[in-house]
Amino acid sequence: MRRTFVCLTLSNAAWCWLAIPVSAHHSFAAEYDMKKPVEVHGKIVEVRLENPHSSFVLDAQDPTGKRQRWYFEAGTPSGMIRNGYRKNMIPPGTEVTIKGFAAKDADNRGMLQQLVTSDGRVFALFGPQESRPPAQ
Repeated sequence: MRRTFVCLTLSNAAWCWLAIPVSAHHSFAAEYDMKKPVEVHGKIVEVRLENPHSSFVLDAQDPTGKRQRWYFEAGTPSGMIRNGYRKNMIPPGTEVTIKGFAAKDADNRGMLQQLVTSDGRVFALFGPQESRPPAQ
């Protein structure tokens, strides 16, 4: 009887543990509108290499000169690192232009498609892009 009680208790505990909600990876198309391209020029405040997606935070100015804080989601940290991105590669204060797509349900948030630094370095969703000669 005691063995049955212990087995049932452990079994129930295991099922409860499996039922705990986890943060799921989401589709970019679920959160961002691919028909709403955005281009933002500003200075990097922070780069976060965090799962499930990295992010670039920058301060820009709206047409009236008021500061706007933008959040752009990028690729997975492992994908960015695998493609050559390194921590502190774009330090705070770096002037950048980010092209991407606006979030469906939030202001000043988007999906990064391309980031270009003031010195011409180009980064994409998953890290640096190599300079490629134009196709002939």
